[in-house]
Amino acid sequence: MTEVIGRRERKKAQTRKALADAALELFLRRGYDEVGVKEIAEAADVSVTTLFKHFPGKEALVFDLEEDIEAALTGAVRGRPPGCTVVDALREHILRDVSEGPGEEFVGLIESTPALRDYARRMWMRHETALARAIAEETGAPEDDVACAALAKFALASRELIAGHDDPRRAAEEIFGRLERGWRAE
Repeated sequence: MTEVIGRRERKKAQTRKALADAALELFLRRGYDEVGVKEIAEAADVSVTTLFKHFPGKEALVFDLEEDIEAALTGAVRGRPPGCTVVDALREHILRDVSEGPGEEFVGLIESTPALRDYARRMWMRHETALARAIAEETGAPEDDVACAALAKFALASRELIAGHDDPRRAAEEIFGRLERGWRAE
């Protein structure tokens, strides 16, 4: 059944998108630190109060799809094909995220702006609890299982290493191979 979205929800989504689009365009053109929230609100033809109803802060304007990230992470674990381990599913999801992610201009904006770089890292790690729960559910472990929490934490933290590596596939294979086998001195 198709979900019917009401007019009010559509207007909210349109306003949110207009704000995020205006912010990104201004940030890419002039730099994050050179643009104020008042200017973003004006570009989207809304008040500053409305901007803050949709976004908790200036950094959040750049990362508009946070809910989608959590759904995709937990979906990678829950929807993995038969015979695919949780570790393999997470490796492939993170590799896909890194390779199909935003373009170079957007990544350059994030990497050149300490506030955005830190926000992106915190945003990604905010999904740790939901991912740990999904791993626990899928493996039959207790919801508060420390091994599931550790796997979630390490998998999420690995994204930054994989994205920054010259050969992301090789980095992912090495990192997730260690997670699968455990850490042994070699």
